[in-house]
Amino acid sequence: MRFLVMGCGGIGGIVAAHLFEAGLDTVAVTTNAQIAGATRANGFQLLGDGGARVVAGEATVELPVGLFDFVLLATQPPEVESAARAALPLLAPNGAIVCFQNGLCEERVAKIVGIDRTIGAVVAWGGSMPEPGVYERTASGGFTIGRLDGTKDERLSALSQALEPVGPVEITGNLTGKRWSKLAINCAITSLGAIGGDRLGALLQHRFVRRLALEIMTEAVRVAQREAVRLDKVSGTFDLEWMALTDSDRIASGSSSLVAKHALLMAVGFRYRRMRSSMLGAIERGRTPAVDFLNGEVVDRARLYGIAAPVNATVRDLVWSLSRREATPSMATLRALSEGLLAVTPAA
Repeated sequence: MRFLVMGCGGIGGIVAAHLFEAGLDTVAVTTNAQIAGATRANGFQLLGDGGARVVAGEATVELPVGLFDFVLLATQPPEVESAARAALPLLAPNGAIVCFQNGLCEERVAKIVGIDRTIGAVVAWGGSMPEPGVYERTASGGFTIGRLDGTKDERLSALSQALEPVGPVEITGNLTGKRWSKLAINCAITSLGAIGGDRLGALLQHRFVRRLALEIMTEAVRVAQREAVRLDKVSGTFDLEWMALTDSDRIASGSSSLVAKHALLMAVGFRYRRMRSSMLGAIERGRTPAVDFLNGEVVDRARLYGIAAPVNATVRDLVWSLSRREATPSMATLRALSEGLLAVTPAA
């Protein structure tokens, strides 16, 4: 099998390094000349993942020749469609393009390459690139892979075997349910991480941040339910329908249910305490944030059903303000967001 990795940021770089390390026929492509130069000179430098080490291999800025059995799309969501179009001529007739992005990118890619050639890979671990060619595993975990139509074939098994060195792999017949659960979580932790400018552990120590996360996830769950999605827990996370705020949660701030939800978020914050928002990294690098693929997706679909999603809408707008340098990522910015929303959102 031949593997083409498109995108060598935190997730793509770690995946590519493991494929190289396993001796698989792999080509890694990046649009960042600094990453290409660093890996050409020093290989892929891994931190916090089985011990610091260097993996022989390099990324290139040029698309390769030949056909590939799997194209692994590890770009940021705003580049996923252009990357899919660029890789399509390199895809073997029975090959598949695999989406590692957060959000609902499989639907977009399937319109370009076909639903039969599209596979989703829900990432349940964290990775960052503190400098070009240097990759840090910030949280343990694996993948959930599947197809939009719920069917399973030999390609999923082959992909599972290739990804096992990175982390445990689950094959699902309910990719949509997994994706929506992860979407709800990412709408909270990724976007709030971008606004707060800190790692997840530090942010979720604050009750008002957990409150915002619960509000964001609740809106996402309501939209998923209107789309008749059967939400499915992603490995290492939680039941999103249980986490959604209820009327009793909003009335009684000390209810056992609400206390349990806050406690679970604190536990998640501790487990993934070193995770840093990829959206924050994009903003710092002057790149387009993926907020339209997360909170924006919830807002747009909520509008179709006549559902209100004011918290996700406000978060989306604030992230764009950060991107335009009209605001600065900080705890003060996050607190101001919370105080502004308290005027329109019932206490919880």
